[in-house]
Amino acid sequence: MLTESQKAKLAEYKNAAAASSPAKERLAKLFDDGIYTEFDSTVKAGVVTAYGYVDGSPVYAYSQDKNVNSGAVGKQHADKICKILDLASRNGIPVVGVFDSDGAVISDGAETLAAYSEILAWTNNLSGVVPQIAVVAGTCIGSAALIAASADIVVASKDAEMYLTAGEGKNGAAAAELGTVSVLTENDDEAIKSARKLLSMLPANNLSSAPEFEFSVSSKSAEGKAADIAEAIADEGSIVELSEKFGKASYTAIATVGGSAVGIAATNKTADKLTSEDSAKLARFVRTCDAFSIPVVTVIDTEGFETNDNIRDLAKLANAYAEATTLKISVVTGKAYGSAMVALGTANADMTFAYPDAVISPLAPVTAVEFLWHDKLKGAADVKAERTKLAADYAETEASAFAAAEKNCVDEIITSDEARAKVVSVLELMAGKRLNKRLPKKHSNMPF
Repeated sequence: MLTESQKAKLAEYKNAAAASSPAKERLAKLFDDGIYTEFDSTVKAGVVTAYGYVDGSPVYAYSQDKNVNSGAVGKQHADKICKILDLASRNGIPVVGVFDSDGAVISDGAETLAAYSEILAWTNNLSGVVPQIAVVAGTCIGSAALIAASADIVVASKDAEMYLTAGEGKNGAAAAELGTVSVLTENDDEAIKSARKLLSMLPANNLSSAPEFEFSVSSKSAEGKAADIAEAIADEGSIVELSEKFGKASYTAIATVGGSAVGIAATNKTADKLTSEDSAKLARFVRTCDAFSIPVVTVIDTEGFETNDNIRDLAKLANAYAEATTLKISVVTGKAYGSAMVALGTANADMTFAYPDAVISPLAPVTAVEFLWHDKLKGAADVKAERTKLAADYAETEASAFAAAEKNCVDEIITSDEARAKVVSVLELMAGKRLNKRLPKKHSNMPF
């Protein structure tokens, strides 16, 4: 029998556990039916840690609690988060971190730095093992911003704050333009909804298969700008675009195709050449997909890279594609010139398709004419007009998709109306792809 003192303590404990806070409300919105089990509820350290289900699959989460010491990070705060990350590593379960804290427990001095370091070490140790999604719902500054940015996907409210140094005042929208935020939403409720949708599409860990869904077929034709082609290839209503505000000449999205999760990476024909930002965006996306064996469909229509950009950044993109062992499908829908065609992984893609009017060339046709057909310009009354005509002829002959197919550089020529069906057929046929053999090494030395 419990004593009166024990009964009182139990009642106090249950009341404290049931007490509402913004952190708990966010967790309730994350988990199915608002139901979750809290860990260490008696440890009042400015963070609530819990587990529950999202679309029927288990998920661990932590949500910083501004009602307790402004959500400041100290040793106990870090201990609670690291316990969640440890459990995630042992059980292969995704993690969501909801960030809203005014900073650190400054009075703890060096102990606070150690606390941040421990969380960051665990976060990076888990990288590529289980999906990690950071939801920036309020203030995320200093070392906390480093931790959030280390997640696989960062979702943020447009009015949330995310920066390193006090006084910078960068909100979620500004962080999205810098490429730190993957998905920008109107408010934190929408941010949590986005996190739920992404979690439902991703595999539980790097050894699990992605979930499968019922789907509706899009009626669109796979032509036009990158977003239109992506919508035509993907199952209707399944697309979640990532890093929309960063790298405007490229497009990245998680979607389902034929009911299975796929990453769609594309160059945007309505934009300029690829920049260092586009290289970073595409490389990060391909590595994220590859970590969890999510197939990557690459849609290519670009004249290449900006010539004044850092070659190191472009090499980073080439490295990401070359190292990726996940299923890779390339679809050349328009221009594919020079190093862009090489860097975007067509050489080691599992299947490469091309549209009949695609132009695949080591050089832009106008430049190729100067090198290869310069003699044909001699005696022309209007050299500029003749060069343009010859460039069109070169694109139709030497640089055509048919010429590339004859040289075994393209597997099949398809029309835009066939694109979705062809991609689905490859995904089904090669769903059991084994990892490509790699030389024994700790990791490649990517040119960061």
